[in-house]
Amino acid sequence: MPVSMLFHILRCSRVLDSIVELQFDDNLQLSRKVVENINLSGGSFLGVSRGGAKTSEIVDSIQARRIDMLFVIGGNGSHAGANAIHEECRKRKLKVSVVAVPKTIDNDILFMDKTFGFDTAVEEAQRAINSAYIEARSAYHGIGLVKLMGRSSGFIAMQASLSSGQIDVCLIPEVSFTLDGEHGVMRHLEHLLEKKGFCVVCVAEGAGQDLLQKSNATDASGNVILSDFGVHMQQKIKSHFKDIGVPADVKYIDPTYMVRACRANASDAILCTVLGQNAVHGAFAGFSGITSGICNTHYAFLPITEVITKPKRVNPNSRMWHRCLTSTGQPDFH
Repeated sequence: MPVSMLFHILRCSRVLDSIVELQFDDNLQLSRKVVENINLSGGSFLGVSRGGAKTSEIVDSIQARRIDMLFVIGGNGSHAGANAIHEECRKRKLKVSVVAVPKTIDNDILFMDKTFGFDTAVEEAQRAINSAYIEARSAYHGIGLVKLMGRSSGFIAMQASLSSGQIDVCLIPEVSFTLDGEHGVMRHLEHLLEKKGFCVVCVAEGAGQDLLQKSNATDASGNVILSDFGVHMQQKIKSHFKDIGVPADVKYIDPTYMVRACRANASDAILCTVLGQNAVHGAFAGFSGITSGICNTHYAFLPITEVITKPKRVNPNSRMWHRCLTSTGQPDFH
């Protein structure tokens, strides 16, 4: 649970009139004094996990501790878990409010305009992009390559590329492309080096998976482990320019969790405050199986069953993606 979200939920909830005891390693007592400034830090105060617990055991624990409100904070997987807990509580006829809050830097929850953490991740991604730009511009035939998070949705790569104005090529999972051939990415990089003398490429981690060997392995949450397209792209660029006899100095930057392991910026802090307050209000109103989010500029409660049907993805025909293409100047790589 992100500390800022925990802070706002606990500040808003009447449970702080008494001391709340939570089990994580040791007995952890949460009081107003303990949570007073945790919103000033990044990371998790209570600790996080990648799933694995049985729903029945979770509800057993909820029932044993006589918990009547549960706030589940996270992305699609966390929302699916919240829905499973909600359904199990309904089967047992327990009076428990299960309310979710959309927190994911990928911004990939259906119907949500924006999720908590996305703005901060895009802002942090600017540091990696700017570093790649400086390195590429400073080198002879420099190519800056940045890989950003985004398994199935390229919102971070798209927004970071658009906001930086330093990206020449942006590759995301939603838009297919070819690397070789007359209209491939490699030929465009040749053109950029000839024209500008350097270039900067931004790729989402889930981009180009159709070009790589697929893996059947999964992580603890059941997600397919992706092949590393960033490393593949780095090796591909080096080998391509070596084969054509053109020197190229590739600078590869992969910030990984650095884009999310930081304090929330002002925009996310405000969003977090409102979502946390609304989640608590929804729980005290007796709602369950809902998530608190912002939809079409309005703060609203949405059924969890609806938002977990599929991940939200970048629309290749949207104005935002076309703005990104205009900013980069990249062609259709087909």
